[in-house]
Amino acid sequence: MKINIPDKAKYIIDTITAAGGEAYVVGGCVRDSILGRTPEDWDITTSAKPEEIKALFKRTIDTGIKHGTVTVMLGNEGFEVTTYRIDGKYEDGRHPESVTFTPSLFEDLRRRDFTINAMAYNDEAGLIDMFGGMKDIEAKLIRCVGNAGERFGEDALRIMRAIRFSAQMGYSIDKDTGDAISIAAPNLKIISAERIQTELVKLLVSKHPDYLRIAYEMGVTKVFLPEFDIAMETPQNHPHHSYSVGEHTLHALLEIPPQKDLRIAMLLHDIGKPATMKLDENGITHFHGHPSVSEAMARDILRRLKFDNETIKRVCRLVRYHDYGNGVEPSLGFVRRAVSRIGNDIFEEFLLVKRADIMAQSMYMREDKLEALRKMSDYYHTICDEKQCVSLKMLAVTGNDLIDGGMEPGRRIGEVLSKLLEIVLENPEYNTKEILLKKAHDMSL
Repeated sequence: MKINIPDKAKYIIDTITAAGGEAYVVGGCVRDSILGRTPEDWDITTSAKPEEIKALFKRTIDTGIKHGTVTVMLGNEGFEVTTYRIDGKYEDGRHPESVTFTPSLFEDLRRRDFTINAMAYNDEAGLIDMFGGMKDIEAKLIRCVGNAGERFGEDALRIMRAIRFSAQMGYSIDKDTGDAISIAAPNLKIISAERIQTELVKLLVSKHPDYLRIAYEMGVTKVFLPEFDIAMETPQNHPHHSYSVGEHTLHALLEIPPQKDLRIAMLLHDIGKPATMKLDENGITHFHGHPSVSEAMARDILRRLKFDNETIKRVCRLVRYHDYGNGVEPSLGFVRRAVSRIGNDIFEEFLLVKRADIMAQSMYMREDKLEALRKMSDYYHTICDEKQCVSLKMLAVTGNDLIDGGMEPGRRIGEVLSKLLEIVLENPEYNTKEILLKKAHDMSL
C-alpha cells in the first residue's frame, strides 16, 4: 500500500526520523487516502517529545502541549504533531485527566476510537494496521478499537462519531460496538450542545442522513432530540402519507440537497405534528396547524443545540412555510404574493423543501402535486427574469418620495407603502413612481 504524503508532511516525518525518532501520518488522513479521498488534514504521530519537536522546527504553536500536541507551521500550513501517548482516566467523559508519553506506537494506536482511524503510515514502514482497520474498511464496518464499552466510557462523543462515520461512509456498525452505544447513550447528556450539534450536522449533510434512524434505534436521539423519537412513534393514517411522521422525515432528508439549512429544515419541518394530531371518526389522522407549532419547536430545539441565529431564522422560516400553497392552483399573482411573504432570499430553498416533502409522501396525487410545484417554480423564474416587484425594497417609491409629495412623516408612511406593495403584487405594471405617487395621494384624501 502506497500513500502519497504531501511534501510538507513528508518533510516533518523525515526531519524527525533523521533526528532519531519515529513519525507517521495517522488517523483520518490514512483512512481517507485508502478510500481514495483527499484528506482535509495530515496529522502526525511521533515518538519524539513535544520539546524535541519544538527544537527541530523554526515555527511551532503549543496547540495542545499538555496532551503532547504541537502544531508545526510550514509556510501558512499547520501540521499537528502529537507524541505517542497513553491516556489517563477520563474524569469528565470527554477528556483524559492526564496523559503519559510512551515510546510505543502500539500503545498510542490502541487508545484511538475506531479501527479505521487507528492506522499509521510512513514510506519506510508502510501501513501499520494493528487492529484490523483495513479488514473493517473492506467489510464496510465501524468497530471500536478494543473494548467498545471502555472507548465510549472514555469519551461519550464517540457515540455520535460512530453513527456519523456510518452515515458518511455508508458503513454498518459492528454488533458489539452498537450494543455498547445503546448502553452508553445516556452519557451523551454530559457532552456540550455545541459538540452534539457539530456531529449532528455532519450526519445530516452526509450521503445517508436517514442513518439518524440508527441513532433512534440505539436510544441516542432520546438524549439530545427526544422530539424526534416521538415523531418516529406517531402514525400518519392518511391517503397522502405512507410512513410515520419520523419515517416520512427520514425519507424527506434523502430527497433534498445536502446543504446544512435544507437538511435541518427537513429534519424539523413536521416536528410539531405529534402535538397537533387529531383522529376523526374514520380513524384518519389530521395535523391542523402543525407548521406554526413545528416552527416554535424548531426554534427551541435549535437554540438548545446552540445553533447560530442566522441558521435558526432561515430554518424556522422554511419550517413555517413548508406547507404554503398546498391545494392551491398556482398563478403568477399567487406566486408573487408567496415570494413577498416567504422572502426572495429563501424561495428557491422553499421550493426544494416542498418537493422533498412531496417525494416522501404516498403516491396519492403525487403527479398533481409535482405539476403544481413545477408551475410555481416556472412562475417564480418569470418573476425573477422580469424583475417584478415582490418587496418594499423593489417599490418604485420610497418613504422619502411620499414625504416629498406632501405626506406627513410617521406610521402612516409605512402603512401606505404596504398598501402600495399589495397593489403592485396584484398589478406589477403599476410599479412606476408616477402611478404609485398618484395612488398614495388618493389614499390620503
